Amino acid sequence: MDQKTQTSKRTTIAFDPFVAFKPLAPASWKGTVWFERVADLGSEITAFVADRIKEDVQTRHALLHCKSLTEVQHVQAEFFQKAFDQYRTKTAQLVEMTGNIAVDLQADNTLRTDAANPQDHDQ
Repeated sequence: MDQKTQTSKRTTIAFDPFVAFKPLAPASWKGTVWFERVADLGSEITAFVADRIKEDVQTRHALLHCKSLTEVQHVQAEFFQKAFDQYRTKTAQLVEMTGNIAVDLQADNTLRTDAANPQDHDQ
């Protein structure tokens, strides 16, 4: 009899399907602007990495067809120069995009604050 009483006192733990989204709750004030801009950054980085991998494959192919050490040096020099230029350009672009995130968030926050407090503008 004691066993039945003990089992009836157990509480069941309900599964919360939204538990995975709870860490995002502090970021909810940012609205969709923040998430869109971070997704844009991710897309840029992914495209850049894909392009660099393509360049790596093309360089390996060119190296396999070199007939002399001079050709190898030429292919490597072109590869490194192009990589340096692309990394420099992409880094500048990503820094600019990151800076624009702050500007966009401030503008979005101002719009939402203004919409939430219309009486402040009527005076």
